[in-house]
Amino acid sequence: MVKVFCCQARHGYAVEVSPFIPSRVACATSQYYGIAGCGTLLVLDEMETGVVLVRSWEWSDGLFDISWSETNEHVMVTGAGDGSLQLWDTANHDAPLRVAKEHTQEVYSVDWSQTRGENLIVSGSWDQTAKVWDPALNRSLTTLRGHEGVIYSTIWSPHIPGCFASASGDGTLRVWDVKSAACRLAIPAHKAEILSCDWCKYDQNIVATGSVDCSVCVWDLRNVRQPVSQLPGHTYAIRRVKFSPFSKTLLASCSYDFSVRFWDYSGNQPLDTVEHHSEFVCGLDFNLHIPNQVTHTLFITVLSITITVKILVLADQM
Repeated sequence: MVKVFCCQARHGYAVEVSPFIPSRVACATSQYYGIAGCGTLLVLDEMETGVVLVRSWEWSDGLFDISWSETNEHVMVTGAGDGSLQLWDTANHDAPLRVAKEHTQEVYSVDWSQTRGENLIVSGSWDQTAKVWDPALNRSLTTLRGHEGVIYSTIWSPHIPGCFASASGDGTLRVWDVKSAACRLAIPAHKAEILSCDWCKYDQNIVATGSVDCSVCVWDLRNVRQPVSQLPGHTYAIRRVKFSPFSKTLLASCSYDFSVRFWDYSGNQPLDTVEHHSEFVCGLDFNLHIPNQVTHTLFITVLSITITVKILVLADQM
């Protein structure tokens, strides 16, 4: 089953399913490949008849990432090409609730913490820094430095409070401790730029990386001399990797080769390849609300040229 939403003159960069509303997704988009022009934030609902626009907002620069609040079903944060973060509320039709601008270059990644006992946002920028914020986007709480290239991805650990991973153009995956404002681990994960990383939902020691070298690597943070799994198959750079919320060893990747691939990293085996798009695929997310393990797992991809959001069901591959 495929449901499609198209939006002309926008390039999609990120998509995320609401943690509260199973049918709702948010998309961060830009004009002209994010090089010039404005950005648009889209909120979409999946209906029986298709995918419909709930609300949209314009921003003066491209929007590159999106993350829903884990405590308020109406609130989202985005990162933009002008170095700013924006806090949005679906009940506010006109403008963001708040704007914070401390980064000096593009904000390419934002993520809202998922562990109990904390409520924080992390941002990663082309200025080579990661910043941690309170949910009101007041002045940043801390700035973390160490990467020697642009930061493309920052992801909170779903297990360890105050801990996040980052992926960079310097080819390293780093793990950070917010309390001490220090890098706890630096892994030379690829010999090329790393565009994405994600944390396994079932194991605090397992992190995946996706690189310009066309491979997905899965790392055990207790022994980083070599990856526990290397997954070749894509023919162009991997833009995003995501672990399944329902299966420990299932993950998905999307690529500039126009495809989405599913993997079981425990057996180094590809499960399926989806080639519904006709251009770069930049965004990917699993729906958190589907309770039936790996079978019929709902995911969403967003296309980076004329925006095409496609909602698909993965058949049983296990």
